Formats: sequence, C-alpha cells, structure tokens
Amino acid sequence: MDDRTRLGPAQRERDLHRLGTQVFDVVVVGGGVTGAGAALDAASRGLSVALVEARDWAAGTSSRSSKLVHGGLRYLEQLDLPLVREALVERGLQLRTIAPHLVRPVPFLLPLTAPVWQRAYVGAGVLLYDVLSSTFGTARGVPRHRHLSRRAAVADFPSLHPDRLCGAIRFYDAQVDDARHTLALARTAAAYGCAAVSSARVVDLLRSGSAVTGVRVHCLETGAALDVRSRSVIAATGVWSDDIGRMLGGRTSLRVRASKGVHLVVGRDRIEGSTGLILRTETSVLFVIPWGLHWIIGTTDTDWNLDRAHPAASSADIDYLFEHVNRVLADPLDRSDIEGVYAGLRPLLAGESDATSRLSREHAVVMPVPGLVLVAGGKYTTYRVMAKDAVDEAVHGLDQRVAECVTEDVPLAGAVGYRALWNARARIAARTGLHVARIEHLLNRYGALSEEVLDLIAEDASLGEPLGAADDYLRAEVVY
Repeated sequence: MDDRTRLGPAQRERDLHRLGTQVFDVVVVGGGVTGAGAALDAASRGLSVALVEARDWAAGTSSRSSKLVHGGLRYLEQLDLPLVREALVERGLQLRTIAPHLVRPVPFLLPLTAPVWQRAYVGAGVLLYDVLSSTFGTARGVPRHRHLSRRAAVADFPSLHPDRLCGAIRFYDAQVDDARHTLALARTAAAYGCAAVSSARVVDLLRSGSAVTGVRVHCLETGAALDVRSRSVIAATGVWSDDIGRMLGGRTSLRVRASKGVHLVVGRDRIEGSTGLILRTETSVLFVIPWGLHWIIGTTDTDWNLDRAHPAASSADIDYLFEHVNRVLADPLDRSDIEGVYAGLRPLLAGESDATSRLSREHAVVMPVPGLVLVAGGKYTTYRVMAKDAVDEAVHGLDQRVAECVTEDVPLAGAVGYRALWNARARIAARTGLHVARIEHLLNRYGALSEEVLDLIAEDASLGEPLGAADDYLRAEVVY
C-alpha cells in the first residue's frame, strides 16, 4: 500500500507543517466516520484537503456504535422508505466495493411470540426488506430471510428459552469493524493527498468579515497554535456541533441532541447461538450481536447532558438491557457475566419529541455563514451520503469547477486484493506458521494490509503471540 496511507508520527509531523503553511480548498473538522468520509470525498475530487481531529480517529461516536451497517428494519415499520432505501444502497456498496474486508453479512433471528398475526406481520416486513434490497441492487452476497419453527429457532440459538417463543424469522444484515473502518477512511484520504492530523483541537474560526476562512488549531502534543487557512470549512463534529455555533457567537439553525447508547460485552461461551438476535422493546429494538469471542448487547436510547467525551453507563442502563435480553434466554445473564461496557453518543437532529428514539436519524447540512458548512445527524451506515452532501455544499463557494462525488467507486485501504488473499488464507497460514483462524482475523481487520502485520511477525516471532488479556488479538496488532 502507498506509504502516504500510513498515519504515524513522521506523517503527522509533515502534515502539521502543511497545516501552517498551505492554503487548503477544504478543511474538515472531526475525525469520525462522517469527517473522514468528507475528507476522502473532497480529496478524491481533486481538492486540497486537511482533516483535523481533537483526539484520535474514531475516538468518539464512531468507535462506540452497535457495529452494524444495516437498512434499518425498524424504520421500515415507521414507513420511512427513503431512509431504508438509502441505507440498503449504502450497505451494498460497502459489502461489494468500498470495504468488503470490514463489512460482512451477519444473520439475525427475530423471535416470534404470536404464531399467526405476528408471523404474518413481521414476515411481510422482512419480505419487503429483502425485496427492497434486491430492487436497489444490494442483495448480492446477502441471503434472503427464512421462517423457522420453534424447534429450528432453538437449534440455531440453543440459549433461547423454548417457552418464550413460537418460532422465529432469520434474516441478514451486515456488521462493520467501526473503528478500523473510520481509520481506513482517513488512510485512504491521505493516499489522495489529504493532510490528516489527530490530537489537533480546533479552538476558533478564522474570519474575514462574515466569512469563515479557516480554523485555529491547538496541537495537543506540542502546545503550538496554528492558523489553518482554507477556502471552505466542513464541521463534522457530531455531538460537539454546538461548540462550532458558539465560535460563531451564537447558535446555528442546526441543533443536535446527544442520545446515549450503552452496550454490554459478554463472553461468547456465555450464550450459545450461531446467529445474532433482534428483540422488540417498548420503544425500539435490542440487538444481541456476535463479535469475535464476545457478544455485544445493546443498545439504550436516552438523553445525555454531561461530559460528551466520556459518556458512561448507569445502573439503570444495565438493568434495562438485562431485563429485555433475559426475557428470551433460558439461562439469564447477570452482572458477573459482563466483560465490558461501552457507551456512545448519537448526534440526533433535535426536534419537538421528548423521546430520543423518535428524533430524526436523517441528516442535515447547513451553511450558517459563507465558508462554513455544518453536517450532523444520520447513521453510521449512511456516512458516505452525509459526506457527499457536505462537500457538495462546501464547493458551492469555490470559484472553480469541481468534479462530482466518486466515493461509491473508491475502495478503502485494504480492500483491493482482499478477496484473493481470503481465498489463499490456508496457504498464508502455512507460510507464516499461524493458525488459519488467525489469518482470517487479520484479513477481516486489515484486508490486504494484513501483509504489513505479517511482516512485523516475520521480523519478530514473539509478535505472533496473542495478547494475554485479549487473546483474539495478536501482539503485532498493537505494534502496527
């Protein structure tokens, strides 16, 4: 892979120098999935781009998601067909072209409790989901749904309590390694010439009259202050969007409300099942998601008004998740089963509803003053559309002809060659002396860039050993 995709100390020093000396077409603020996506979008159009992030790539919401790329089955129930269509199209692009190494199909069971009306009602919805997926050309590689009897459902998921269901529907969506995916976006943007700098906090906007002409950045490693000049600024700061409004001297028309989503992590051996689960709650849905040697159980949907950098689970959050998942398990979970807990904040577009589950999952793009574009809302699945819309808005103010978005055809770092390496995984295992399961793990996290990790192990065999406290990861991955 091109060395320009390596995001490390030497690259950071070079790009930090560029920030202080170059005038960019676009500066993107925020190194989450939307910001990194916008940087790639702009850079792949031939624009000069800088991407700055206050902490680390994907340090906020983008590493604390449910790790799903999905069409949103529950949005179909709300008859939000445009959102479902958009999400299914994006799911297909990720699976086929953009990130096949990081996004893959995953089966779910949807347990049924009423044998006639619920099977007909839910079955019709899942059928429509499959039809929409096929209609929009995204179904390749994603199996269609199946109706299961109670016995077949319990065979698929033995930990289900047989008396708590009368059958199930098995359907497929997709899951993503969200942190690796966001990092791959930033690396790919760098390959197209983007100056990408983390630990660089934006503390103010540069102004010329009413127009924004750049950002003032505080380097958290050196303490230096830099004025980064640009012809346009895109702020993709998620739940920190209101901070940009305060830099303008007041609130903007884009209002964001932080909704906390809590996930529990339990050991894979604690629940026996070959699929995930999707469970209905009073206001939303709950997922039980297979993730390596673990299960992820989530999520909650409540307001959060405290420290946005460190959202935390409450005892009530954990009780809520246990209450709903234990309704269907033969052997209920308790706190001793918890291996980890994480919480993230969804940047929802604020509305009149008091319930965050009813706020918009769609996104908004606004230009409150010339030279500044704000983008917020949306879902992880539709980050590419959000990025495209933000860049489209930003380039309106540039006095040049700018190419159209091409990111639907741009594979992320590690995607090209992934399938060929996957087919050769047994040969790679024999060559390296690693178990084929280890090679599969590396390919599903790094794709074709796995060779860079394997090169480290070739230089130091001890790096091929698993981490003591997380033995599904190798020591080489920490070094890498």
